[in-house]
Amino acid sequence: MKPFDGKVALVSGASRGIGHAIAERLVAGGARVVITARKEAALKEAAAALGTPDRVRYVAGSAEQPESRQAAVAAAVEGFGAIDLLVNNTGINPVYGPLLDLDPAAARKIFEVNCLAALNWIRLAREAGMGERGPGAVVNVSSIAGLRPSTGIGFYGATKAMLSFLTSQLSVELAPRIRVNAVAPAVVKTRFATALYEGREEAVLKGYPMGRLGEPEDIAGAVAFLLSDDAAWTTGQTLVVDGGHLFVGEGE
Repeated sequence: MKPFDGKVALVSGASRGIGHAIAERLVAGGARVVITARKEAALKEAAAALGTPDRVRYVAGSAEQPESRQAAVAAAVEGFGAIDLLVNNTGINPVYGPLLDLDPAAARKIFEVNCLAALNWIRLAREAGMGERGPGAVVNVSSIAGLRPSTGIGFYGATKAMLSFLTSQLSVELAPRIRVNAVAPAVVKTRFATALYEGREEAVLKGYPMGRLGEPEDIAGAVAFLLSDDAAWTTGQTLVVDGGHLFVGEGE
């Protein structure tokens, strides 16, 4: 028996990178999965790579838009009968620089996507019956940027710190039917993170005891564990997945 047989999952930000790797892991584990992202063409291609429509469906839309979230949850419930697992992977960081130079409009956008969207996904999932036919589980994708100051991405880090706190708070409010955990990756080799290592990867690697940057599959494995019955007594935690980076500093 596979670990996610009979489960229905929704994964946001899943057209590529970490989100796609998570969806791939869930499908391989027996789940039926709904994936979401902004760009329909990329999402359609990702869904086709993951599986057939009886196993994988997609809903295009922006995570901060209520109608997009509602459509994705509806696709899980109406298409597959329920929603048992939720992964809030969508995150943005459209600006880079000192915190005091941050444009207020950009700050609001980052907060809407990185924090409020995740909270509202969870609310919708619960309203749709998550946890009623068996244990439900949520994993929020945070960041080690939320655990300590990071050059140039201070507000992104602040929103990820809030996401980790929301994880702890909701784990108490939604227990025992729904577990809520988070993962906090360091730099993972995705298009989203290229500005943090591209052109200077050798120097960046000096801050990683494991000798490499993360791959999407590294995060997918941690998320799969937190969603599985192997983590049945684990809730409210933020699991750092960073190749040891948090202990040694920024590198050069």
